[in-house]
Amino acid sequence: MALKIEMLRCFAAVARSGKLSEAAQQLGRTPSAVSMMLKQLEDHLGEPLFLTDRKNRLSALGTFVLEQAERELYQFDSTVHAIESFANARHGRVRIAAVPSVASAIMPRAISCFINAFPGVQIELRDMDSTTILHELSRGRIDIGIASAGLSGGSLHRQDLLSDPFGLVCPRDHPLAKPGLKLTWSDLAPHRFIANDLARLITVPAFQDIHSKALLSVHNITSLLAMVRADLGITILPEMTVKMAESQELAFIPLPDSPDDSLPERQIHMLRKADTPTSPAARELEKQIFQTVTELQSEALPCLAQ
Repeated sequence: MALKIEMLRCFAAVARSGKLSEAAQQLGRTPSAVSMMLKQLEDHLGEPLFLTDRKNRLSALGTFVLEQAERELYQFDSTVHAIESFANARHGRVRIAAVPSVASAIMPRAISCFINAFPGVQIELRDMDSTTILHELSRGRIDIGIASAGLSGGSLHRQDLLSDPFGLVCPRDHPLAKPGLKLTWSDLAPHRFIANDLARLITVPAFQDIHSKALLSVHNITSLLAMVRADLGITILPEMTVKMAESQELAFIPLPDSPDDSLPERQIHMLRKADTPTSPAARELEKQIFQTVTELQSEALPCLAQ
């Protein structure tokens, strides 16, 4: 017969209390069931664990077994607690990376709600561009990615999160920022354009021609907006990105309609590796992010309008 964890638990309860009846009450068993389990343990070991039938004095073997049993029970109970906590999303770590606009506009509220419900979960948030997010996901360095659509491969599981309309960004006193002016793509052509990685997502042919002829290209958003403020050119960015900058010197102007009557938008997705199981904590955080986006949209936050 092999030793079982319940045998050790039963023996430890009797040894601590010194009475079968009290141990049985603690364990939720009958005294006869506890007595039988103790006898099975002693028969297996070949020696008595107590010096008398009253169970209040341990033998040398009993003293050694109690020391080992308490150590094993502590480890076992700690392991069970850790497993159950992980399964219930009470503990664990979630590594998430999001494009800066989402990290700024959505994640503070989402994380605040999440940690109120799951205070034991460790969260690591990084903001980075979409290309880097996909790279980090492929290397397994993050659990959740929130990035622009159209860039992910078949190895990633992708869910629509929100859409973010593109618009022209220029100084407030720029000729294209005149009130009531309805832009056309040809209006942009005479002006110096500053290319950027996000604008490359726009597939309208008239704009792609403008973008390809740009003599200045800036990859960092902070530097790009500084260039626009300095009147070195105009650019196109998603609305959330511009609102994140909170600059009173810049104007955001809706773009012309596309031939199919749809406004150019940046699609933002929730991404994770398709072949990697998601931890319960990560699943709960994903749910909270989706819920936060829904709440913000219902509150009619302009930069989250679908």
